[in-house]
Amino acid sequence: MLNEVFIRLKEWKCDVDGALERFLGDEEMYMDFLHQIAEEESVAKLGAAIEAGDAQAAFDCAHTLKGVHGNMGLTPLYLLDIEIVEPLRAGSFAGVQDHYAKLVAENNKLKDILK
Repeated sequence: MLNEVFIRLKEWKCDVDGALERFLGDEEMYMDFLHQIAEEESVAKLGAAIEAGDAQAAFDCAHTLKGVHGNMGLTPLYLLDIEIVEPLRAGSFAGVQDHYAKLVAENNKLKDILK
């Protein structure tokens, strides 16, 4: 099971090897965190902040997601987080909604991989 998930993550262009180094090679702990992240409400909270037009709250959510996704080696999510964080850092929503929609779709891919 673990190998299948890791293969699928790598096919999805995730940096599983780099993430496992940060987890000192503990594959089970890494998987536990992956499942927690997939079910975490942070993506929904980001969407709510975007919908509310709250740039600071959206930035805070996106910035947190960027750190988590980066540390977990979830490159497809991390790259989208960057596209969301940077405009919000400047207080702009330019392109944020489109990138958020892609982030939701990619987060759903993560959930599918973990099923």
